[in-house]
Amino acid sequence: MKYFLIAGEASGDLHASNLMHSLKKTDPKADFRYFGGDLMQAEGGILIKHYRYMAFMGFIPVLMNLRTVLDNMTLCKKAIEEYQPDTVILVDYPGFNLKIAEYLKKHPFPNCRSPFINYYISPKIWAWKKYRIEKIKKYIDKMFCILPFETEFYKKHQMEVAYMGNPTVDALAGRNYKDETFENFIQVNQLENKPIIALLAGSRKQEIKDNLPAMLEAVASFGEYQPVIGGSPGIDPHYYELFTKQDQIPVIFGQTYRLLSQSRAALVTSGTATLETALLRIPQAVCYKMPLKYLSSFIFETFFSCPYISLVNLIAGKSVVKELFGKHFSSLQIRKELDLLLNDETYRKQMDNDYQAIISLLGPPGASGKVAEKIFQIISQPFHLKDNNQ
Repeated sequence: MKYFLIAGEASGDLHASNLMHSLKKTDPKADFRYFGGDLMQAEGGILIKHYRYMAFMGFIPVLMNLRTVLDNMTLCKKAIEEYQPDTVILVDYPGFNLKIAEYLKKHPFPNCRSPFINYYISPKIWAWKKYRIEKIKKYIDKMFCILPFETEFYKKHQMEVAYMGNPTVDALAGRNYKDETFENFIQVNQLENKPIIALLAGSRKQEIKDNLPAMLEAVASFGEYQPVIGGSPGIDPHYYELFTKQDQIPVIFGQTYRLLSQSRAALVTSGTATLETALLRIPQAVCYKMPLKYLSSFIFETFFSCPYISLVNLIAGKSVVKELFGKHFSSLQIRKELDLLLNDETYRKQMDNDYQAIISLLGPPGASGKVAEKIFQIISQPFHLKDNNQ
């Protein structure tokens, strides 16, 4: 079968690559083309466009790069039409992916059926932009969720979806260096023999620019620890030097799980990284700077339909980790929370207990394999007409 996948950022690249790996086991003749990243490319097939040229976040960055966004969309449509895949698999990234889905439904392939459109990793429409549910119901043939509570949201909107586990659980279960010692890690990476505070400041330049300076200012008060930055794969290493050159803070690429596993605590910008940190059971604070911080807090509290910004708290349904965003974001607040994470054993133990509850809720590894089997089963049918109950 022919599979076209679209992932527009680092986390999507990770989850899509794991899905591709599982699809190759399910379908030995699987052929891939995709918008994605290095991890997907390592699984084979043809990379059409790297996500580093697609990851624009927010209204202003998108507007400033509108020509690039439109060119990427045109390229994607053309690539799909030329390839004529059996299925298109959209991975999160809704602003781009829903437009592609709409185009494919309105412009079927000439002289043959259009591709079955699977959505792997639901957009966070339960938090905001609920109006997108109408496009999803209209243009998506099958939705696969990765968060247990998402199934209830879709049921309320008369749409059946599938939850088959969380791919982050898969990624961590299959990681290398599970039994690595602290001594080996610091030796390989030429680090000091001091406990580590991991800094994960986001996957986009704007996130790093906004969050990393305050993180660095906060950790400067803890001289007995060494801060280590987990570099994002889509970011040029020289970009970090704009913030670290004076203090010579180490930046490590391609070792996020290893770094977290060897850390005493972590400061994490909201996203998949918060869940990864929780699954590795590392105490953390979520740090996310927003423009006009008091106004941002007001907008979130007034117009958003969810009480938290981190996946950890959303899955748990309660406050497990401190969310320092909007009016709560400052180097002082980060420093206060970090002191608790490093030194208050009761606080650390409670967070670890809550992490264990989240791990149990998400279920065992195997999500990627189950989704791969379901997709292959659907598209192998002679006529895979739209049926959300398939």
